[in-house]
Parts: sequence; C-alpha cells; structure tokens
Amino acid sequence: MKDRIIFHIDVNNAFLSWTAVYLLNKGFKKDIRKVPAIIGGDEKSRRGIVLAKSPVAKKYGIVTAETLYSARKKCKHLEVYPPNYNYYYQKSKELMEYLSKFSPLQEQISVDECFLDMSGMNYIYDDLISLAYHIKDEIKNSFGYTVNIGIANNKLCAKMASDFEKPDKVHTLFNNEIEEKLWPLDVKDLYMCGKSTTKELYKLNIHTIGDLAKYDEKFLEKHFKLQGKYLYRASHGVDNSKVEIHETKNPSISISETLPYNYTDEVKLKEIIFRQVEELSRELRSKGMFAKTIGITFKNSNFNSYSAQETLENATDNTKEILKVAYKVFENSYKQDEIRLIGVRLANLMNNRNEQVSLFDKEDNLDHTADIQKTIDEINNKFGKSLIKPASLKVIGDAREKKSYME
Repeated sequence: MKDRIIFHIDVNNAFLSWTAVYLLNKGFKKDIRKVPAIIGGDEKSRRGIVLAKSPVAKKYGIVTAETLYSARKKCKHLEVYPPNYNYYYQKSKELMEYLSKFSPLQEQISVDECFLDMSGMNYIYDDLISLAYHIKDEIKNSFGYTVNIGIANNKLCAKMASDFEKPDKVHTLFNNEIEEKLWPLDVKDLYMCGKSTTKELYKLNIHTIGDLAKYDEKFLEKHFKLQGKYLYRASHGVDNSKVEIHETKNPSISISETLPYNYTDEVKLKEIIFRQVEELSRELRSKGMFAKTIGITFKNSNFNSYSAQETLENATDNTKEILKVAYKVFENSYKQDEIRLIGVRLANLMNNRNEQVSLFDKEDNLDHTADIQKTIDEINNKFGKSLIKPASLKVIGDAREKKSYME
C-alpha cells in the first residue's frame, strides 16, 4: 500500500467561486469573492440558509448552514446571490474532464471534489508533487477559481490533507507524516467524525486525533459500535478503499430529501427511507424496469456526504424486497451522526429480472405478487399515491420535499 499515491482535488468555496466566475463572464464589475457575499436559498424554506460564503463574509462570523436571517444580522450590507445549479453542473463536468487527462482512475465524490489514483504515474511524471502544483495553478489561470490538492498514500489521508490550510494550496499527508500532521488536530477535524460523536469523544477525554489513536480499540468498538472501528483506523490514517470509477452506462433513479432539522433518530430516518422506496419502486414498475443495486446516500450536519450500496443477485421491482435491502444498507453504513439529507438510489436498471428461479420456487407465486402490485399501482396512480399499500408493508406518514430524476 505504501506505493499508492492518491490526489484529492477540492474546489475552494465552490458555489461562491463558480457564481463569481459566472457573474464576471457576464460582465459583472465586482468579484463577489472580495466582498461580504453569500450564496443562499429561499428564506421561506429550509433552503433559506448559507450555502457558501466569501472570505470577507467569514470575517463577520458568518458560517455555512446558518439562516440568512442570522447572517444578515451579523453583516447589514451582506450581498446574497441565489445558487445556479445548472452552471455548477457545467463547471463540475468541465473540471472532471480536465482532471481525467492526468489519470484514468478518477472517482468523483461530489460536485466539487474527486480522487485521482496517481499510483505508478511517476513513470510518466518526474515529480508528482510538482504536478499537483501545476494542476492547481492551471485550474486557477484557465478556469478562474482555486482548488486545494491533498496528496497521500490513501483516500482518507488525501481528503484530510486537502482540508489543511486553504485556499489555493497543495498539502501532503503520507504514512510517515501521520504523527506529525494528523495527530495534533482536534478530533472534530477527523473525516466523518460528526458533532454528536465528537461530544462523546470529549466526554472520554479524547480531544485530539492522537488521543484517539492511542485509545483502546476494543473499547471504542464497544462504545461506538461499527463507527468505533472506523474511528480507530482513521486516527492511524488507515484506509484500504480503492479509487473507484463509477459506471454511468446503466440508468438509475433516486430520491433525496432535505430534512427540516438534523436527524439522529434511526426510526425517523427509516420512515423516510420507507417513503422513498415506496415511491421509487412504483416509478420503477411504471417504467417496466428492475433494479439490481440499492443504495443509501447521507449528508450530515457538516455537509459531508457518504453513501453505501448493495447489489442483488437478481434484479427486482418489488417494494418489500427493495425496502429490506435498503434497511440493511442503512444499518451497515449509518455513522450515528446528525443527518440533514438522506436519499435512496436504485441503479443497474434493466428491462427484465434476469432471475434464476429455484426448482423449489413457485413461479406462479412470483407472478401473483407482481399482479397484486400492478393493481395497487393502478389504483394509487388514479386516486392518490398512498391510498392503498400492501399489508406486508408498515404504513408510515406522508413524504415531504421529495425529488426524483433519471440520470
């Protein structure tokens, strides 16, 4: 593993930077990065929060995710600009296409950040650190905004390194630099360590990542369950995950929901997953398609996103089957942090089940279940989405703020 070299490229203040570039290209005389400005949504809804802030706005104490009302109280001459998601998508695509020429192994993890596996690229490039500086400077000069680049022997440390001093910087966090650069940091700075987990760690007198690294691993696993193992390994800079290229050949459908407040209650989160699965599976059947991969996406209170998925042996359009897998993925991946957005994604869609039926299965039972679901869908589509539900499913509330799209 020591020969692996991973780059993590992260756009500095992406939404505000990209909006500034957009406005300047349209002839706007002011660079909003140099004035107290923020990107914010509709104040009448949950979207009425600070999505991004300029360095000047930060000096007024304005923080990401606070309400626009609160931000305006801190700075009366604050300038507020709406998000331009279509343009952000264009800039993201432009950036990823540019970066792909340096390595074929690229994993985009959000609209403004990705990993590049540069392992073995030293045979092509004389000095990979110098290359990182070249990439950083070329993005600044050609595209008009800045990025941070973290370089390490794995994805976790590359991500952590890119979060060191900003903006427009290149940082390293190699295996031999863990004690020097990682351990002195506050434990709240450890990737995927949310507010509730940080509070629990403080109670245990664990204040730095170094404190965490020296703690008893078995106790951490017992106290924090699955997350305990992650915390211990992460504090030592251990991460064996690969840079994965996400295939886009097969279509997918998904729903995500921004929550009215940050949730930590697993029951409430499962209620939302239930509603999302119910709607997605109905959409799946309406398209005459079957899903082979079920995934859950989280965004926590720190705006960090993570996801997990499971691929089935046989594709399905059955609500109950999809829900069972979705719950399993949720239980195995939820980090016990504060969640502000959660979503379900059905991927690897196909036009048939591709099902291997056992000699002991009754095919007429499978057909019977499908016929029942088809009838229920027809009634719900005609009279209301949730008028009738299968008796095998627990009925849980109405959905809010749901969005669905085909990729």
